[in-house]
Amino acid sequence: MASGNPFYDDLRNKPEVIDPPESEDLVEIVSESSVNDPAQIALKPNLTVSSSVRELLECPVCLNAMYPPIHQCSNGHTLCSGCKPRVHNRCPTCRHELGNIRCLALEKVAASLELPCKYQSYGCMGIYPYYSKLKHESQCIFRPYNCPYAGSECTVMGDIPYLVAHLKDDHKVDMHNGSTFNHRYVKQNPHEVENATWMLTVFSCFGQYFCLHFEAFQLGMAPVYIAFLRFMGDDNESKNYSYSLEVGGNGRKMSWQGVPRSIRDSHKKVRD
Repeated sequence: MASGNPFYDDLRNKPEVIDPPESEDLVEIVSESSVNDPAQIALKPNLTVSSSVRELLECPVCLNAMYPPIHQCSNGHTLCSGCKPRVHNRCPTCRHELGNIRCLALEKVAASLELPCKYQSYGCMGIYPYYSKLKHESQCIFRPYNCPYAGSECTVMGDIPYLVAHLKDDHKVDMHNGSTFNHRYVKQNPHEVENATWMLTVFSCFGQYFCLHFEAFQLGMAPVYIAFLRFMGDDNESKNYSYSLEVGGNGRKMSWQGVPRSIRDSHKKVRD
């Protein structure tokens, strides 16, 4: 039966307009190869999205942007699909029982939006369709880095110049200019590592910054000494460099050659 309202008839007759994504990758509208290519992005500096529309697309439970399927209760309150099981099928706003009602109108509104990258303040000037914005932000070359200092649970984030200053001023790490480094670590009994300290040295060379990590710890009954290099930049840039480490003592010597890992990878991930 037709309602006489073309908008609601359209929603009833074409519910397949927006299909729920199979994963958090969502609907990829911008191809992966051009995700960070400014030449491929149509900039729309005059585009504005009112705060009220953004609030409509904010899940009341997790406060994140909602993506299909967007659920609603019989009173019209909306909820993201990820939070629906968390509230035990009860609307968090009015406590009415949630069924399987899709809010197709709000999904259509979201599909029509184009929003700036959340890393705009870091330099990204791209405008992206709502459903591909999340994918872009997970790979945006302007997204900030986590502090690479692993001696504490540091939560500072920022671009490379900011983190270099942070490491120098707040963590008091050793700063070194040049591509070679010689450090003498003396341990009378190398099997006793309980008093060995974790150290970080930041190198400035080739117009880039690198972090040299050295640490010693007990793994079960065995003492472990680890040293590795990380590149302060993205992984695709880190592959342009290589490094070698040489350890010697008591007439013996061992060398290691490798490619530095990006600080996008956590200290624990690289160490493990």
